[in-house]
Amino acid sequence: MSESSSTARLSVFKTYKLYVGGKFPRSESGRVYEVSAKTSSGGKGKWLANAPLSSRKDARDAVVAARKAFGSWSGATAYNRGQILYRVAEMLEGRRDQFVREVGEAEGLSKSKAAAVVDAAIDRWVWYAGWTDKIAQLVGGANPVAGPFFNLSTPEPTGVVTVVAPQDSSFLGLVSVIAPAIATGNTVVVIASEKAPLPALSLGEVLATSDLPGGVVNILSGKAAEMGPHLAAHQDVNAIDLAGADEALAKELEIAAADNLKRVLRRSSTDDWNADPGTKRMTAFLETKTVWHPTGSLGASGSAY
Repeated sequence: MSESSSTARLSVFKTYKLYVGGKFPRSESGRVYEVSAKTSSGGKGKWLANAPLSSRKDARDAVVAARKAFGSWSGATAYNRGQILYRVAEMLEGRRDQFVREVGEAEGLSKSKAAAVVDAAIDRWVWYAGWTDKIAQLVGGANPVAGPFFNLSTPEPTGVVTVVAPQDSSFLGLVSVIAPAIATGNTVVVIASEKAPLPALSLGEVLATSDLPGGVVNILSGKAAEMGPHLAAHQDVNAIDLAGADEALAKELEIAAADNLKRVLRRSSTDDWNADPGTKRMTAFLETKTVWHPTGSLGASGSAY
């Protein structure tokens, strides 16, 4: 019998890390917490990994990275952002099997059901990639005014958005809140599902190997109740999505967000991540800039120009 067939291999466990500024740091606190699989009955299954337990310092670092990336990302052409988002979908397709396994373990799904969730998430990413250069036509345009002026309204990204990711939809829900925010030129700090963070942390690995600039998406794992209030009160965060916050936490974060007039997308008990997402989450984090420009004197022959 050969040596290779008689010697048992050591298990090589994956070390999950945060994704901040295009890099993979451990939590500065050194803390981790146990993540277990979810059984089909909803109970606690086998141990999967230790995930980083992010601290307030990690959250601050993520905001700094997001702000640094905002200028170049928001300044990129919409077409270029669409190309980059589509590249992310390509990378997800290449790692489909990994995500099927991780989503199945995270949500207690059979392989076939997990595969359907992952396919829907990839398709949704492609869908948002197609919207990057079309959303301006939907929410912007020329306004009719009574006077010798051009009056044009154009959408612009809000800025740095904190996203509390859905708790029970570890991948499809996650993609459904990240993709629309960055498709419109925002940068995001994501608090992943506390009980099922592994698909989110693996998404960071995909983003790092795509063409997405570091800092556009920053992914933290841990307790939303610990990081959320700090991020909601942070003066350099412009908006917050409360998709994954429970009622008590959502109320606390809304109050904190009022301090610097953040845009707040409230949680909804009717959110269905399998349904057609529409444009709600894209328009939620857009500002409208309206510009007046004189046309010159208008006479019978038209503009003086």
